[in-house]
Amino acid sequence: MDRPVIGIPIGDPAGIGPEIALKSLTKDTIYKESAPVLIGDTAVLQTTIDLCGLNLTLNKVTNPREGKFQKGFVDYVDLNNIEGDKLKIGEVQAMCGQAAYEYIKKSVELSDLNQLDAIATTPINKESLKAADVPFIGHTEMLASLSNTNDPLTMFEIEKLRVFFLSRHVSLSQAIDLVKKDRVKDYIKRSHEALGRLGVKGTIAVAGLNPHSGENGLFGREEMDEIIPAIEEMQAEGFDVIGPVPADSIFALGLDGRWAAILSLYHDQGHIATKTYDFHRTISITNGMPFLRTSVDHGTAMDIAGQNKANEISMVEAIRLAAKYAHYFTR
Repeated sequence: MDRPVIGIPIGDPAGIGPEIALKSLTKDTIYKESAPVLIGDTAVLQTTIDLCGLNLTLNKVTNPREGKFQKGFVDYVDLNNIEGDKLKIGEVQAMCGQAAYEYIKKSVELSDLNQLDAIATTPINKESLKAADVPFIGHTEMLASLSNTNDPLTMFEIEKLRVFFLSRHVSLSQAIDLVKKDRVKDYIKRSHEALGRLGVKGTIAVAGLNPHSGENGLFGREEMDEIIPAIEEMQAEGFDVIGPVPADSIFALGLDGRWAAILSLYHDQGHIATKTYDFHRTISITNGMPFLRTSVDHGTAMDIAGQNKANEISMVEAIRLAAKYAHYFTR
């Protein structure tokens, strides 16, 4: 079979993960481009099918590569880790936090066995994880631990725009403190390596931190003292990198395909730009691990869970992007 097998852990069972995963499997394009397999629980999946009125039939498999991979059937690996009569959709529960972690852990195990070609994750809930005493705050931290990867690299992709992040979940003041020459150099190098693994070539543009990239020190010295020296040293080493480009224009130019990717200097700088352009189709890719992982970039939406209101577009795009790049990760 030439379609890549994409593992889809269903996320927090009380959130919208099961709904968007199942709704995605009603789309023709998914089966044209991939062979999707859910990692979840029978009771959760059947309950979601019934609540949403989906014309889908469950097909339990042990080896993901032995699925039917036909529209109308849901190939899935059953962890049988949810007590259906105790599940409260839309509420934080320790049982669900533990189950969400186990779905991800199983996905990594299956990937290690070469039974999956990539993973596309659905939302998990930090409160549920905490209630279950799962010692991770999110997917990236879990996957880093499970794959023995140090500091995985996050990249967003939407149309022609790809964005890497110099820092993620830290305060804004901490993010500014992290804009140091050696860190910028390291991320330029790692971003180039990540692009290469995805089969992408081209220039990386580094965003400015201050208004108008500091205007030669008028609005801040980070560009002069840290960012420009980092870029110049990497250029001297042969890296295709430019900048700093003012943040108020760099993302618009990136959408036009001006560069292969952009290095955003902090979390919200790149998140706001990509999500404002297209919230549902902005997809996260985690680089630097032994396997490819894509993800929706929204939460569990407990307020609408179980009401057949969740929009599956982001999940569809995450699966399609995993299929697009999966062959570069063949082991």
